[in-house]
Amino acid sequence: MANLSVRKLDEDVFSKLRLRAATHGVSMEEEVRQILKQAVANPIKLGDMALQLFGEKHGVELELPEHTPHEPLDLLL
Repeated sequence: MANLSVRKLDEDVFSKLRLRAATHGVSMEEEVRQILKQAVANPIKLGDMALQLFGEKHGVELELPEHTPHEPLDLLL
């Protein structure tokens, strides 16, 4: 595991970090690890977000009309 030291941290930021860590019941070091991990994590993918917002638990089952098969477009003219 790598180590990181942060110098010249604003006192207000330090105090808020201490309060945030206490609120979550973890050490300041663990709180910083979680903040950094979240900051560099991959953003949620659009499809995953759609499932969270409109998935089985939140969505409505729709009956889609039947479509007749068709020939694909010829894009090579």
